[in-house]
Amino acid sequence: MIALIDYGMGNIHSVKKALEVCGAKVSVTNNPKDISASEKVVLPGVGAFDEAMCQLREQGLVSVIKDGIKNKKPFLGICLGMQLLFEESEEAKNKKGLGVLRGKVRRFPSGDLKVPHMGWNQIKSSGGDRSVLLEGVEEGPYLYFCHSYYPQPKDKAIIAATTEYGLNFASFVQWDNVFGVQFHPEKSQEAGLKIIGNFARLC
Repeated sequence: MIALIDYGMGNIHSVKKALEVCGAKVSVTNNPKDISASEKVVLPGVGAFDEAMCQLREQGLVSVIKDGIKNKKPFLGICLGMQLLFEESEEAKNKKGLGVLRGKVRRFPSGDLKVPHMGWNQIKSSGGDRSVLLEGVEEGPYLYFCHSYYPQPKDKAIIAATTEYGLNFASFVQWDNVFGVQFHPEKSQEAGLKIIGNFARLC
């Protein structure tokens, strides 16, 4: 069973549908006991970093998320859900992130660059072994993005893929059992469904 965390900040319906299309059993929940009992966890997210962290804290979800990650439970953060894994964000002056991954979330520079970064863009695998979530996905797929902020990991080794948009940013991170994607796989057609399916099949 995959726990899809509903904390009031995610595109729950489309993520749930994509997981189910891939054959996964999904529980949409904000109950810490249900999340703790699940085999895998997905944290989606649309909106502001500080409000999202407020919701996670108020609903008592921070510790169960961090405990699951510590206990090697496969975890997937999508868009804002990926950004929340980091220590802090330029979007939030007084709220810290989950701190699972070292680094800061930064805003795209203003100027000639159109912000938010919205639409289809390409991800390119970083050096080293290709992520298990990209199994069966052609190299350099185009995926759907919608965001104004991007993560800047301190440990470059966790960057599984990057995307070019005014600068080269980390669009896919992986650290042990933790996966984070800045794009929306649930909106990315065939390639996105393969990524979701690969996560659903993880032991």
